[in-house]
Amino acid sequence: MIPQNLTKDITTRLATVRGQVDGLIKMLHNNKDPEKIIEQFKAVNSGLKTTYKLLLNETCRKALALKIVEVTNVCPGNCGYEKKIDMIRQEFPNFKSEEIIIQLKEISKIGERVTTFNKKNI
Repeated sequence: MIPQNLTKDITTRLATVRGQVDGLIKMLHNNKDPEKIIEQFKAVNSGLKTTYKLLLNETCRKALALKIVEVTNVCPGNCGYEKKIDMIRQEFPNFKSEEIIIQLKEISKIGERVTTFNKKNI
């Protein structure tokens, strides 16, 4: 679930992008200067990228936080991944958008390994 304030922000940003796309279409129909058209394309692209990163950052950051808690809870303290789990947990606030996805994959793999470890040691 996406928080309501984030939904509002993303919706506003997408409405702005829609307006830019509408302007771009008009520019094309009116045979405007190609340089201005390219500038408008860049603005649309930038707006979409920014909005996408915002959504990605929020949703993936939340997923990573939940996964860190989950894996921390299943590691009995001798699973062999304590240092890696702790490093991800401590560095969590500093991760950039692109790092969040990488760390989410990493902590998920660790979680699978810890679950396997726990099953073997029951």
